[in-house]
Amino acid sequence: MIKVHFTGADGATQTVDARDGDRLLDVAQAAGQPLEGTCEGQMACSTCHVIVEPRDFARLKPAREEEEDMLDLALGATRHSRLACQIWLDESLDGLSVRIPSETRNMQGR
Repeated sequence: MIKVHFTGADGATQTVDARDGDRLLDVAQAAGQPLEGTCEGQMACSTCHVIVEPRDFARLKPAREEEEDMLDLALGATRHSRLACQIWLDESLDGLSVRIPSETRNMQGR
């Protein structure tokens, strides 16, 4: 199992178990984290924007240009921002820590 640590906008933390090959967006949603993922991982929105802890950011595969373009639309994006739909977990990411931004863009109007 791969441990993933989520920190909410309110500072509350949650640690969940994931499997090799799981997508971070799916893990977050299954854990009740408020990541919308409107485009269902097609990189057509930024509603699954997360901020990766700096110590973990270098462990991720680099973002593709399409992801960088979508991150330009994310509210509160930082140099450690990524789209959770583009992070596929494996053993090298055990202990990954991400923060849910306090600002989000709700594309479904809920």
